[in-house]
Amino acid sequence: MGNFRNVATTALIIVALLGSSEAYAGAKITIDDTKWISLGMGARGSYSTVEDMAPNGSDWSHDFNLDNARIYLNGQIHEYVKFEVNTECVFCGNSGLEEFVVLDAVMKIEINPYFNIWGGRVLVPAERQEMNGPFYSSTYDAFKTPFFPADASVEFGDGGAGVYNRDNGVNIWGAAGPEGAFQYVAGIFSGQRAGPNQGDKPLIAARFAYNFLNVEKNPGYYTSGTYYGGLGDIFTVAVAIQHQKDGSGSAANSDHFMGVSADVLFEKVLGRAGVFTFNGEFKHFDVAHYIDPTAGTPEPDDDVEGVTVNLFDGESFSVAGLYLLPNKVGIGQLQPYVRFTGIYPDDSSNRDEFEAGVNYIIDGHNARISLFYQYGDIATKGFVGPNA
Repeated sequence: MGNFRNVATTALIIVALLGSSEAYAGAKITIDDTKWISLGMGARGSYSTVEDMAPNGSDWSHDFNLDNARIYLNGQIHEYVKFEVNTECVFCGNSGLEEFVVLDAVMKIEINPYFNIWGGRVLVPAERQEMNGPFYSSTYDAFKTPFFPADASVEFGDGGAGVYNRDNGVNIWGAAGPEGAFQYVAGIFSGQRAGPNQGDKPLIAARFAYNFLNVEKNPGYYTSGTYYGGLGDIFTVAVAIQHQKDGSGSAANSDHFMGVSADVLFEKVLGRAGVFTFNGEFKHFDVAHYIDPTAGTPEPDDDVEGVTVNLFDGESFSVAGLYLLPNKVGIGQLQPYVRFTGIYPDDSSNRDEFEAGVNYIIDGHNARISLFYQYGDIATKGFVGPNA
């Protein structure tokens, strides 16, 4: 098949929400109206088979994976003060990188709908897909376009720029306008801490969204890829931007990182005919100097001053259309979908991928099974270098 891959995958998401956040009800220990604590967990596992990826190079591979395993701890200690601590089995499918880490450690000062502060290890403002995370996306294999730095990295602190789009920093967020239709989040973060950033420059990130129809309801500034019709008709448009001076390159030849994204969510309840959902995103990354096509992601023990930081330079987009059938089949509902992703680097060849599948929705984002097929070449090439 050349550089194109056929991939068939079956995946399962289970989120046992024992009150993992206020927006998703569950059991919690309550002392009074302003003091409580809650516990939850989430896991995602998958089976995939890929053409020509068996060790002999000619047969289909067969792989079972634990993709995520999280423990959620949330609480409130004062009328205006809350906290959130989540753990994750990072890179569970890769024994060389696998480790349990503190994914989120957030102290929250929540004053009113207009202005709130979250600080610690927090989610960096980015496009909707990053803000959904793996558990609240509309498709299982959600992350298809090149990552912003906090997700392209594999380390917090020196030698990295964050993990799973989390970084150490502080966000302000809130909503204004009719029923909170305008939603914003902006923050400052450690950002890239490896070789190029010898001046210790921070990363600045922000996201702005406007809800033209019904207003999305999520904890804080988080998002979801679909509401399965539960919030009625939705049409939300958002833009996000990230910038860090000396965020790419090397200590000897550093340059900025600039990333801009736009995304849209449209969801239409078709009465008794079901629910149609459309997700679309576009990204433009600008890295002015391309440095070293052989450099990889720095390991934790690397000499971080000598590290070369390669980031994607170019444009990408992804669109998905989903249709939730109205009638139950057994204990859930079927949601067939199609998706297309295109990636267009400035320094290498273009690539794309088509995906078709069906989600079996048992309990919204809390429990679902997905079966999907992918064909394309985005997984067969790197994102940097003239020969990628």
